[in-house]
Amino acid sequence: MSPKSRERDYARRRYEDWQRRQNAKAAESAALRRRAAIAIGAVVVTLGLVGAVAIMAGGSDDTSTTAATSGSPGSSAPADASAAADANNPCAPPGDALPADLTFPDPPAASQAQGRSWNLALETTCGQIGIVLDGAKAPQAVASTVFLSGKKFYDNTRCHRLTTKGIFVLQCGDPLGSGGGGPGYSYGPVENAPADNVYPAGTVAMARQGGKGDSMGSQFFLVYKDSTIPSDKAGGYSVIGTIVGGMDVVEKVAAGGVLGGGTDGAPARAISITATTVS
Repeated sequence: MSPKSRERDYARRRYEDWQRRQNAKAAESAALRRRAAIAIGAVVVTLGLVGAVAIMAGGSDDTSTTAATSGSPGSSAPADASAAADANNPCAPPGDALPADLTFPDPPAASQAQGRSWNLALETTCGQIGIVLDGAKAPQAVASTVFLSGKKFYDNTRCHRLTTKGIFVLQCGDPLGSGGGGPGYSYGPVENAPADNVYPAGTVAMARQGGKGDSMGSQFFLVYKDSTIPSDKAGGYSVIGTIVGGMDVVEKVAAGGVLGGGTDGAPARAISITATTVS
Protein backbone atom coordinates (compact mmCIF):
# COMPACT_ATOMS: atom_id res chain seq x y z
CA MET A 1 0.00 0.00 0.00
CA SER A 2 1.40 3.40 -0.98
CA PRO A 3 1.98 6.09 1.70
CA LYS A 4 -0.87 8.14 0.22
CA SER A 5 -3.22 5.15 0.37
CA ARG A 6 -2.26 4.51 3.99
CA GLU A 7 -2.85 8.17 4.84
CA ARG A 8 -6.23 8.12 3.13
CA ASP A 9 -7.21 4.90 4.91
CA TYR A 10 -6.09 6.28 8.28
CA ALA A 11 -7.95 9.57 7.77
CA ARG A 12 -11.09 7.75 6.79
CA ARG A 13 -10.98 5.33 9.74
CA ARG A 14 -10.25 8.15 12.20
CA TYR A 15 -13.20 10.15 10.95
CA GLU A 16 -15.53 7.16 10.93
CA ASP A 17 -14.67 6.46 14.57
CA TRP A 18 -15.42 10.07 15.42
CA GLN A 19 -18.69 10.06 13.51
CA ARG A 20 -19.80 6.83 15.20
CA ARG A 21 -19.46 8.62 18.50
CA GLN A 22 -21.45 11.58 17.18
CA ASN A 23 -24.22 9.32 15.91
CA ALA A 24 -24.30 7.43 19.20
CA LYS A 25 -24.80 10.74 21.02
CA ALA A 26 -27.60 11.68 18.60
CA ALA A 27 -29.29 8.30 19.14
CA GLU A 28 -28.99 8.69 22.91
CA SER A 29 -30.55 12.16 22.75
CA ALA A 30 -33.42 10.81 20.66
CA ALA A 31 -33.97 8.02 23.18
CA LEU A 32 -34.07 10.53 26.03
CA ARG A 33 -36.66 12.60 24.17
CA ARG A 34 -38.79 9.51 23.59
CA ARG A 35 -38.61 8.55 27.25
CA ALA A 36 -39.52 12.12 28.23
CA ALA A 37 -42.52 12.03 25.90
CA ILE A 38 -43.69 8.74 27.39
CA ALA A 39 -43.29 10.08 30.92
CA ILE A 40 -45.26 13.23 30.15
CA GLY A 41 -47.98 11.16 28.53
CA ALA A 42 -48.23 9.02 31.64
CA VAL A 43 -48.59 12.10 33.84
CA VAL A 44 -51.35 13.42 31.59
CA VAL A 45 -53.28 10.16 31.90
CA THR A 46 -52.77 10.02 35.67
CA LEU A 47 -54.09 13.53 36.15
CA GLY A 48 -57.08 12.82 33.94
CA LEU A 49 -56.44 15.82 31.76
CA VAL A 50 -58.63 16.15 28.69
CA GLY A 51 -56.91 16.95 25.41
CA ALA A 52 -53.82 15.98 23.52
CA VAL A 53 -50.23 16.67 24.42
CA ALA A 54 -47.89 16.95 21.45
CA ILE A 55 -44.16 16.48 22.02
CA MET A 56 -42.14 17.81 19.11
CA ALA A 57 -38.43 17.16 18.90
CA GLY A 58 -36.22 18.29 16.06
CA GLY A 59 -33.00 20.00 15.09
CA SER A 60 -32.45 23.42 13.59
CA ASP A 61 -30.69 24.16 10.31
CA ASP A 62 -27.94 26.58 11.30
CA THR A 63 -26.98 28.38 8.12
CA SER A 64 -25.29 31.36 9.76
CA THR A 65 -13.35 30.35 6.19
CA THR A 66 -10.82 31.00 5.32
CA ALA A 67 -10.65 29.09 2.10
CA ALA A 68 -7.26 27.63 2.89
CA THR A 69 -6.60 23.93 2.47
CA SER A 70 -7.41 22.89 6.00
CA GLY A 71 -10.68 21.30 7.04
CA SER A 72 -12.54 18.29 8.37
CA PRO A 73 -12.91 14.96 6.55
CA GLY A 74 -16.26 13.82 5.21
CA SER A 75 -17.48 10.26 5.40
CA SER A 76 -20.71 8.30 5.41
CA ALA A 77 -21.95 7.03 8.74
CA PRO A 78 -22.34 3.28 9.27
CA ALA A 79 -25.79 2.09 8.21
CA ASP A 80 -26.73 0.95 11.71
CA ALA A 81 -25.98 4.35 13.29
CA SER A 82 -27.01 6.85 10.67
CA ALA A 83 -30.80 7.04 11.02
CA ALA A 84 -30.88 9.86 13.55
CA ALA A 85 -28.18 11.88 11.83
CA ASP A 86 -29.61 11.47 8.31
CA ALA A 87 -33.33 11.83 9.07
CA ASN A 88 -33.46 15.31 7.53
CA ASN A 89 -30.79 14.82 4.87
CA PRO A 90 -32.16 15.30 1.34
CA CYS A 91 -28.95 13.96 -0.23
CA ALA A 92 -28.18 10.36 -1.07
CA PRO A 93 -25.56 8.86 1.26
CA PRO A 94 -22.04 8.94 -0.16
CA GLY A 95 -20.89 5.62 -1.54
CA ASP A 96 -18.05 3.52 -0.23
CA ALA A 97 -15.90 3.94 -3.34
CA LEU A 98 -12.56 5.66 -2.87
CA PRO A 99 -10.98 8.06 -5.34
CA ALA A 100 -8.23 6.77 -7.57
CA ASP A 101 -4.73 7.03 -6.15
CA LEU A 102 -3.52 9.62 -8.64
CA THR A 103 -0.53 11.94 -8.39
CA PHE A 104 1.25 13.92 -11.05
CA PRO A 105 4.74 15.44 -11.03
CA ASP A 106 3.88 18.82 -12.55
CA PRO A 107 0.82 20.96 -13.30
CA PRO A 108 -0.27 21.26 -16.91
CA ALA A 109 0.81 24.31 -18.86
CA ALA A 110 -1.48 27.33 -18.61
CA SER A 111 -1.80 27.25 -22.40
CA GLN A 112 -3.96 24.12 -22.06
CA ALA A 113 -6.80 26.38 -20.89
CA GLN A 114 -6.80 27.68 -24.50
CA GLY A 115 -7.93 31.12 -23.33
CA ARG A 116 -11.56 30.06 -23.54
CA SER A 117 -14.55 29.10 -21.42
CA TRP A 118 -15.12 25.52 -20.33
CA ASN A 119 -18.25 23.81 -19.07
CA LEU A 120 -17.62 21.71 -15.97
CA ALA A 121 -20.36 19.42 -14.68
CA LEU A 122 -20.01 18.02 -11.17
CA GLU A 123 -22.19 14.98 -10.59
CA THR A 124 -22.75 14.71 -6.85
CA THR A 125 -24.76 12.64 -4.41
CA CYS A 126 -26.98 15.72 -3.93
CA GLY A 127 -27.49 16.59 -7.60
CA GLN A 128 -25.60 18.13 -10.51
CA ILE A 129 -23.67 21.39 -10.23
CA GLY A 130 -22.89 23.20 -13.49
CA ILE A 131 -19.91 25.55 -13.65
CA VAL A 132 -18.48 27.74 -16.40
CA LEU A 133 -14.69 28.02 -16.09
CA ASP A 134 -12.91 31.13 -17.33
CA GLY A 135 -9.74 29.99 -19.06
CA ALA A 136 -8.91 33.52 -20.18
CA LYS A 137 -8.82 35.12 -16.73
CA ALA A 138 -7.41 32.18 -14.77
CA PRO A 139 -5.50 30.09 -17.31
CA GLN A 140 -3.22 28.15 -14.96
CA ALA A 141 -5.95 27.24 -12.46
CA VAL A 142 -8.44 26.35 -15.19
CA ALA A 143 -5.87 24.27 -17.06
CA SER A 144 -5.24 22.30 -13.87
CA THR A 145 -8.95 21.83 -13.14
CA VAL A 146 -9.69 20.64 -16.68
CA PHE A 147 -6.68 18.33 -16.59
CA LEU A 148 -7.66 16.74 -13.27
CA SER A 149 -11.26 16.33 -14.36
CA GLY A 150 -10.11 14.54 -17.51
CA LYS A 151 -8.04 12.17 -15.37
CA LYS A 152 -11.12 11.43 -13.18
CA PHE A 153 -9.17 12.77 -10.22
CA TYR A 154 -12.30 14.18 -8.57
CA ASP A 155 -14.40 11.03 -8.91
CA ASN A 156 -15.58 9.70 -5.52
CA THR A 157 -14.12 12.60 -3.54
CA ARG A 158 -16.03 14.18 -0.70
CA CYS A 159 -16.61 17.86 -0.07
CA HIS A 160 -14.92 17.94 3.28
CA ARG A 161 -15.51 21.44 4.58
CA LEU A 162 -18.44 23.79 5.12
CA THR A 163 -18.26 27.25 6.69
CA THR A 164 -21.43 28.95 7.89
CA LYS A 165 -20.33 32.18 9.56
CA GLY A 166 -18.44 35.14 8.12
CA ILE A 167 -17.40 33.23 5.01
CA PHE A 168 -19.93 30.98 3.31
CA VAL A 169 -18.27 28.25 1.27
CA LEU A 170 -18.38 24.53 0.56
CA GLN A 171 -14.88 23.20 -0.08
CA CYS A 172 -14.23 20.17 -2.27
CA GLY A 173 -11.52 18.48 -4.32
CA ASP A 174 -9.43 16.71 -1.67
CA PRO A 175 -8.90 12.99 -2.40
CA LEU A 176 -8.06 12.38 1.28
CA GLY A 177 -11.19 14.10 2.55
CA SER A 178 -9.14 15.69 5.32
CA GLY A 179 -8.08 19.03 3.86
CA GLY A 180 -4.51 17.87 3.33
CA GLY A 181 -4.71 16.08 -0.01
CA GLY A 182 -3.82 17.15 -3.51
CA PRO A 183 -2.65 16.05 -6.95
CA GLY A 184 1.06 15.80 -6.10
CA TYR A 185 1.88 19.21 -7.52
CA SER A 186 1.19 22.80 -6.57
CA TYR A 187 1.18 26.00 -8.57
CA GLY A 188 0.75 29.75 -8.47
CA PRO A 189 0.53 32.68 -8.45
CA VAL A 190 -3.02 33.78 -7.65
CA GLU A 191 -5.08 34.69 -10.73
CA ASN A 192 -8.24 36.75 -11.16
CA ALA A 193 -8.79 37.56 -7.47
CA PRO A 194 -11.38 40.31 -6.86
CA ALA A 195 -9.84 43.69 -6.05
CA ASP A 196 -12.50 44.40 -3.41
CA ASN A 197 -12.10 40.95 -1.75
CA VAL A 198 -15.81 40.21 -2.32
CA TYR A 199 -16.64 36.75 -3.65
CA PRO A 200 -20.30 36.80 -4.74
CA ALA A 201 -22.60 33.84 -4.34
CA GLY A 202 -21.93 31.41 -7.18
CA THR A 203 -18.20 32.09 -7.29
CA VAL A 204 -15.86 29.11 -7.72
CA ALA A 205 -12.29 29.70 -6.54
CA MET A 206 -9.18 27.76 -5.67
CA ALA A 207 -8.23 27.01 -2.08
CA ARG A 208 -4.64 27.43 -0.98
CA GLN A 209 -2.52 27.56 2.14
CA GLY A 210 -2.63 30.88 3.95
CA GLY A 211 -0.07 33.36 2.71
CA LYS A 212 1.28 31.08 0.01
CA GLY A 213 0.32 32.09 -3.50
CA ASP A 214 1.98 29.06 -5.09
CA SER A 215 0.19 26.47 -2.94
CA MET A 216 -2.86 25.74 -5.10
CA GLY A 217 -3.54 22.15 -6.10
CA SER A 218 -6.88 20.40 -6.52
CA GLN A 219 -9.05 21.88 -3.77
CA PHE A 220 -11.64 24.49 -4.67
CA PHE A 221 -14.53 26.19 -2.92
CA LEU A 222 -18.08 27.03 -3.95
CA VAL A 223 -19.47 30.27 -2.52
CA TYR A 224 -23.17 29.96 -1.61
CA LYS A 225 -23.61 33.44 -0.08
CA ASP A 226 -21.75 36.69 -0.77
CA SER A 227 -18.50 36.52 1.20
CA THR A 228 -15.75 39.01 1.93
CA ILE A 229 -12.46 37.15 2.26
CA PRO A 230 -9.63 39.47 3.29
CA SER A 231 -6.62 39.43 1.02
CA ASP A 232 -3.17 38.59 2.32
CA LYS A 233 0.34 38.86 0.93
CA ALA A 234 -0.51 36.21 -1.67
CA GLY A 235 -3.26 38.41 -3.06
CA GLY A 236 -6.56 36.63 -2.46
CA TYR A 237 -7.90 33.50 -4.16
CA SER A 238 -7.97 32.52 -7.83
CA VAL A 239 -11.51 32.81 -9.16
CA ILE A 240 -11.85 30.14 -11.83
CA GLY A 241 -15.52 30.31 -12.70
CA THR A 242 -19.18 30.69 -11.83
CA ILE A 243 -21.94 28.28 -10.85
CA VAL A 244 -24.58 28.40 -13.59
CA GLY A 245 -26.76 25.50 -12.46
CA GLY A 246 -27.36 23.55 -9.28
CA MET A 247 -26.87 26.39 -6.82
CA ASP A 248 -29.74 24.80 -4.88
CA VAL A 249 -27.55 21.74 -4.39
CA VAL A 250 -24.92 23.78 -2.56
CA GLU A 251 -27.57 25.67 -0.61
CA LYS A 252 -29.31 22.54 0.66
CA VAL A 253 -25.97 21.15 1.87
CA ALA A 254 -25.25 24.46 3.61
CA ALA A 255 -28.73 24.46 5.17
CA GLY A 256 -27.81 21.30 7.08
CA GLY A 257 -25.00 23.05 8.93
CA VAL A 258 -21.75 21.61 10.17
CA LEU A 259 -21.52 18.08 11.53
CA GLY A 260 -21.52 18.13 15.33
CA GLY A 261 -22.36 21.86 15.46
CA GLY A 262 -20.02 24.78 15.06
CA THR A 263 -19.47 26.92 11.99
CA ASP A 264 -16.49 25.30 10.24
CA GLY A 265 -16.10 21.60 9.58
CA ALA A 266 -17.49 18.64 7.69
CA PRO A 267 -21.01 19.26 6.35
CA ALA A 268 -23.73 17.41 8.26
CA ARG A 269 -25.36 16.68 4.92
CA ALA A 270 -22.47 14.71 3.47
CA ILE A 271 -21.86 15.24 -0.24
CA SER A 272 -19.52 13.48 -2.65
CA ILE A 273 -18.51 14.26 -6.20
CA THR A 274 -19.17 11.05 -8.10
CA ALA A 275 -18.01 12.17 -11.56
CA THR A 276 -17.01 15.23 -13.57
CA THR A 277 -17.17 16.10 -17.24
CA VAL A 278 -15.69 19.04 -19.14
CA SER A 279 -16.51 20.40 -22.56
